[in-house]
Amino acid sequence: MVSEFSEAFLLEAERHAAWGAAQLDALGAFLPEGPWTADLPSCLYRQGELELRVAVLGTYDMEQRSWMWGWANPGLRGTEVVALTGAVRRYGRVHGITELTEDIVPLSGFADPRRAAEMLAFTGMGVAEAPGYIGVPAGPATQVYFLPDDARVPRAGLDPVTLPRTLLTGAGLIGYSAREVVGGYFDHHGVPRSSEGDRTVADLGAGNAVEVGFDAVGRISGVQVKVLP
Repeated sequence: MVSEFSEAFLLEAERHAAWGAAQLDALGAFLPEGPWTADLPSCLYRQGELELRVAVLGTYDMEQRSWMWGWANPGLRGTEVVALTGAVRRYGRVHGITELTEDIVPLSGFADPRRAAEMLAFTGMGVAEAPGYIGVPAGPATQVYFLPDDARVPRAGLDPVTLPRTLLTGAGLIGYSAREVVGGYFDHHGVPRSSEGDRTVADLGAGNAVEVGFDAVGRISGVQVKVLP
């Protein structure tokens, strides 16, 4: 029985940890309060007075303690509402990440199956480069996860002022590889970076830069942002 994710999956998840957490905050602030409905054939999700185009990323079965990717759902396979999430499976095949290619991922062996399901949703969001994910109850024992596929959802940018907190928060989410968290964050924002020894330096442009240091066990030891006046 599988009781943990593979190293390949964990490293991929870490690459999205910092920017993904910031993006989920941006999505949470954008979504209004209110009940939700979805019209899957039309790829539409409605919450409160807001209507968004979405894709079905996957579902978590609380009784079976398993995750099913959207493309594997018998009622949705081959439809437009799961087309976007097919990119997750293709990426998993290219990079050898089995958790992203199996139709159903059993999670009963995990200490916290629900958290494991959230990690799958989070990583799927990152691989698809979606502006967050929306997890809502679809029944007494089912949680469904949607990916917004709508340009109106705000994208969290790189803010030098909050950058240290953003990187430290991201590094604390999974705790597997802070170096992947940092590298993935700058890659997501298209920021050139170089690594040497125990530090990564990223060029923010216009003479501004950020230096991230790592301690002997790979944790972030400091973040210095150099911004010209």
